[in-house]
Amino acid sequence: MTAASLAPDDLLRLWEFLVSNYPQAFVAAGVLSCAAFVGWILVPALGSYGRAWEKAAASFLSLYVLVVLVMVGTVVGLLVFYYSNDIVSTLP
Repeated sequence: MTAASLAPDDLLRLWEFLVSNYPQAFVAAGVLSCAAFVGWILVPALGSYGRAWEKAAASFLSLYVLVVLVMVGTVVGLLVFYYSNDIVSTLP
């Protein structure tokens, strides 16, 4: 089932649920993001090199990827926050 197949009332209830439970959603998103970073970026980067200085350099460069992920998430979150009144007003 996709969001496009939901009825407008169901979308409104989903939006109200997400807005009312935002602290838990932030914690879940943070845990999921950290797990994704470690599993998909840091572990393969560290496993690709054998010497200690290469692993240190790979982990340091992986921090740039983490910073970009945090920046993109912050921008998307701020855009959703900024346009939240427009998003809610478009729902019936």
